[in-house]
Amino acid sequence: MSRIGQKPIPVPDKVQVALNERDVHVAGPKGSLNWQLPLGIQVTLEENVLTVQRTSEQKQYKALHGLARSLIANMVAGVSEGFEKKLRVVGTGYRAEVSRQNTLVLEVGYSHTVTYSPPEGITLSVESTETIDGQPHTPVLVSGIDKQLVGQVAASIRQIKKPEIYKPCKGIRYDGERVRDKEGKTAS
Repeated sequence: MSRIGQKPIPVPDKVQVALNERDVHVAGPKGSLNWQLPLGIQVTLEENVLTVQRTSEQKQYKALHGLARSLIANMVAGVSEGFEKKLRVVGTGYRAEVSRQNTLVLEVGYSHTVTYSPPEGITLSVESTETIDGQPHTPVLVSGIDKQLVGQVAASIRQIKKPEIYKPCKGIRYDGERVRDKEGKTAS
């Protein structure tokens, strides 16, 4: 029995949910999202509360039950509040800025600048640089209404220059991420 799948999803007043057979359309003040339910999963809307049920007790439907509920709950939260991930560009001489076309321009130790164009629905912003433990930290904020897309864009930006384990003071990392300081090899 899926504990997550059994939880009801409260729908705020400012969010509209339209159910059409297997299609779920959620619209709110931040935008709208669509998703198609997998076979064997049903959604009902009663008094601003969504409930997700499965049609069979087979293992594959049990696995999809909690997943479907989580994805629909993320859709409702995304169109009402939105999601954001914060990254930090750390290192002396490392810079980040957003151009007019919403393109992220990074100078992260390569011989050239790296540009990243986010997909539609994602906005990037760069906050002012702050110094922590003698190292400049430039916060980069990734925001949007689709939780999966926000996480994927943040991971793609981090992939441009991962934090180095031998010099953990350089690279792009998530806000709050602890980078392990690995000791280098010594000649004996």
